[in-house]
Amino acid sequence: MTVTTDVKQRGRGRPLTRLKGHWIDDWRPEEPEFWANGGAKVARRNLIFSIFSEHIGFSVWTMWSVLVLFLGPAYNIDPAGKFMLTAVPALIGSVLRLPYTFAVARFGGRNWTIFSAALLLVPSVLAAFLIEPGVSYGTLLILAAVAGVGGGNFASSMANINAFYPQRLKGWALGINAGGGNLGVAVVQLVGLLVLATAGNGSPGLVAGVYIPFIVLAALGSALYMDNLSQARNDKGALRDVSRDAHTWIMSILYIGTFGSFIGFGFAFGQVLQVQFKADFDTPIKAAYLTFLGPLLGSLIRPVGGWLADKLGGAKVTFWNFVAMAAAASVVLAASTQESLPLFLTGFILLFVFSGVGNGSTYKMIPAIFRAKAELGVANGGDPVRADAEARRLAGALIGIAGAVGAFGGVLVNIAFRQSFLTTKTGDGAYIAFIAFYALCFVLTYLVYIRTHGRKLAGV
Repeated sequence: MTVTTDVKQRGRGRPLTRLKGHWIDDWRPEEPEFWANGGAKVARRNLIFSIFSEHIGFSVWTMWSVLVLFLGPAYNIDPAGKFMLTAVPALIGSVLRLPYTFAVARFGGRNWTIFSAALLLVPSVLAAFLIEPGVSYGTLLILAAVAGVGGGNFASSMANINAFYPQRLKGWALGINAGGGNLGVAVVQLVGLLVLATAGNGSPGLVAGVYIPFIVLAALGSALYMDNLSQARNDKGALRDVSRDAHTWIMSILYIGTFGSFIGFGFAFGQVLQVQFKADFDTPIKAAYLTFLGPLLGSLIRPVGGWLADKLGGAKVTFWNFVAMAAAASVVLAASTQESLPLFLTGFILLFVFSGVGNGSTYKMIPAIFRAKAELGVANGGDPVRADAEARRLAGALIGIAGAVGAFGGVLVNIAFRQSFLTTKTGDGAYIAFIAFYALCFVLTYLVYIRTHGRKLAGV
């Protein structure tokens, strides 16, 4: 059955959008009249439920940053083993981001959101009932790995919302979508704090159990209120083409430094506090009081990074942001060697904040890179329309690759902590590695995008 929506073209009465079930066959957001006469309302409705589903996905993905705080002596797991439990979901989530990106066009944004939201029930139900003293470490690794499915939701959500909005509003829509999803990292840690404060550290399953009804609501909301766009298409050629461009891998490295830091620290911060300052955080609830603050600030400030990039230039903001991240990591290293908890917390909170700023500024650089290359092509006699379409095609593909590679940074952060505590019993080795990586990032940003040279791209 075909149902005509209330989106109509004034004066002509022709439906702008026709729905077959929840499939939209005609979607033209770049046309002002279409957008004003109902298109904006449809896009906003899809954005709201996309944010909710993605938010829950982030919470499930990073749930093990909280659950490891419950794994006391009865579980017989050392710090290195706990860091592995947080590295595994980070790894699975990063791997899933590419197929999740393509799934939107293959199955429909609404359909995939329903499926990906409902799939979150698997890790949540398993964790709710299987985590208890006596469970094998292998079982815990499997449970942590299954939670990685939540990491893919960001990629499919961003791809879906990108298709709904006109070019002039994509930055705002994607920024709100990403920020709302990132907040899930802080919220799951607040849920963990609530469980610890009310039920104690003997009920880790309650953390996962709290999310079960919200997962059901996310799937139902997506089914009732979201839409599929039949015009959405996967361009596998774009992925192949953009992978041959050096800027793809440069931006992926930079995104490891920003988003990889944000998600990696989100997974690891509570454990680091308990291991590094054991006397101050001898119970899980003491660590939980602080773990949510960094991810919360990093999520809220992400749009500010995009705004600053609009005003000052993405490359310039990213360069100085990595300088600031290196300085903040140096503060953490100094605090670690001096065993100063206030200084340590200050440095780590700054790392979260700057990683959030960098998430916004690096994402702004991606379309700017291909827009600048398109302008060069037009200046050399190319067709403006084709150049603009090509820029959008490649920028979309690069966002997918950078998102997947950047998420892998979360794995590297947890592996760095694991190795550092195994070899030196402190996180100092990891902090030195972070400083060196941030230095590589700001040098790379300067050499490629800021320094004047023959192949410099204007406006990045």
